This record gives sequence, structure tokens and C-alpha cells, in this order.
Amino acid sequence: MLAQQRQQTILERVRSNGGVRVADLVRELGVSDMTIRRDLEVLAERGLLEKVHGGATALGPGSTEEPGFTAKSARQQQEKEAIARHAARLVRPGTAVALSAGTTTWALAHHLVAVPELTVITNSIPVAEVFHRNPRADRTVVLTGGVRTPSDALVGPVAVAAIRRLHVDTLFLGVHGMSVRAGFTTPNLLESETDRELVTAASRLVVPADHTKWNTVGISTIAELSEADVVISDAGLPEEARTELAERAGELIIAEGSP
Repeated sequence: MLAQQRQQTILERVRSNGGVRVADLVRELGVSDMTIRRDLEVLAERGLLEKVHGGATALGPGSTEEPGFTAKSARQQQEKEAIARHAARLVRPGTAVALSAGTTTWALAHHLVAVPELTVITNSIPVAEVFHRNPRADRTVVLTGGVRTPSDALVGPVAVAAIRRLHVDTLFLGVHGMSVRAGFTTPNLLESETDRELVTAASRLVVPADHTKWNTVGISTIAELSEADVVISDAGLPEEARTELAERAGELIIAEGSP
């Protein structure tokens, strides 16, 4: 395959999936890591995609644009891992927790697989898959039905109906953005409705969100900042955001070990 053909293939993957990983492209296209990275640099210089750690993502997120799970998982990986470690400390054995869709909640799921006697409610296919690959006899996982979104969330009336009769101790809510004006937001209207039902079902709301979510606004509000009992972010969170979140949310935790 010529370089031009390979780059066109990469660009088509980015546009269809929202993002790509270098490792996946190396395996699928049968070329070296260095070759793929050069291709991504060429495409980025032409303004056709955005290079990120370990891959590339599509350009131009707006209030209604919803990146795919692959695209989002390539962003702020170290920060999300640090946030997930801190979030896991809030989970006690024998409790019921809900994890909404998102790559930070997906990272959290990996830290919860060893927690005994846990009941997990989720509308995220990747989150449910983490627990499925790490089975425990004393764990119950409930995956809501619904319509699948680009971020692999299950949303809509079926998901809402499934959640409506449930009650959980803690909800870990993945968000697209957070701001003083709009609160915690998502670019997907149906996902917003489903997430609001999860908020209602929970005794405690924890929002794990890295610093890039600050002042990013999706089209629909899930909850106000003041509804969060805990917000967990990373060291890159600006002072303005720290002040606002400390004043409005119940507690702000800055994850140690984040960049």
C-alpha cells in the first residue's frame, strides 16, 4: 500500500470511529509504529485530524458532536487512570454502584473488579465487558437495554425504564463537559435523559472528570454542579475551576499522581 493510500485509510477510520490507536493501525496495516506516526503527523499538519497520545482523533468537537469510544479513550489516559484510582477508594464491598458510559468510568471499572459482593448497574457496553472478562461469583452486573450511541452507551426509553425502579448507593457519572453556566453536560439528548435517571436513582453522585472537561459544553445538561457530592479531577484543573467546584460541589478531589 502506498503512503497516500495508507493515509487515506487512516483518515477514513478516524472519521468513521472518531479516533484511532497507533497500535491498532500497526497491526491492521502491517507497517511499523514509526510509519504510522509519520502518517499521523502528515495528516495533522494538513489539518485533517488531531494527534493525541497513542493515536489520533477527529477535529472540531461541538456541542452536539459525540466522539466514539476509541477516540475518547486515547485522550488524557494518565489523568483518567489517576482519577479512576481515587474514585475506586470511594467504593466499599457489599454496596450497589452505577457507572454511566465514558472512558473514565471504564478505567474505574478495571479498579473495581476485585471488590467483593458488589452490585453494578451500567448503561455502558465497555464497562459491562470489563466485569464480564473478570467474573466473580459474588458480583451482580446489570446492563440496561436501550439504543446504542457512538460512545457505546445504551440510552432511550428502554434504558430509562430499566433504571427507574433501581436504587444505588453511588453513581459515577461520566460527562462530556462541565461549566458554571451549563453544569455537567453531554452532546447526546437521549443519553442526557438516561443519565438524569441514573442521578435520581443514586444516593451519592460522584463525577470523575479530567481537566479538559472544564468549560466544555454539550447540548444537554445532565445535572447542575451543585448536585455533585464529589468531583474528582486532575492536577491540570485550572484555579478558576477549582474555586468554582469547591464552592458549588460537595467536595473536590484532585487526584495525586496525575500530570
